[in-house]
Amino acid sequence: MYNETVMEHFQNPRNTGEIENADGIGKVGNPNCGDVMMMYIKIEDGKIADLKYKTFGCAAAIATSSVASEILIGKTIEEAEQLSKMDIVEVLNGLPEAKIACSTIAPDAIRAAIEDYRLKANS
Repeated sequence: MYNETVMEHFQNPRNTGEIENADGIGKVGNPNCGDVMMMYIKIEDGKIADLKYKTFGCAAAIATSSVASEILIGKTIEEAEQLSKMDIVEVLNGLPEAKIACSTIAPDAIRAAIEDYRLKANS
């Protein structure tokens, strides 16, 4: 069902965990399948210097979270906001059609974490 790239990221997810005193935290869930993701970001000079996440969900949700973390570290805030589910699916060399919805969790989480960062920065 899943290709080798998806299975590698599912079995060996990158950048998992939490960042203490994160600059931004995003929590999102997919009501259709029950996946939940917490994303923590550290911002330095307008770029994502560090990113950690915790994902509760299926193999596709975990794999897409892992790939997204690799894509996002080092990106500017503006570049990170442009991340799409299809960017993630492409890096994973595809997902089964029924699992493409799982790939929305990371783009939604990064936007929520950036929003939280902006709220904190402006208060």
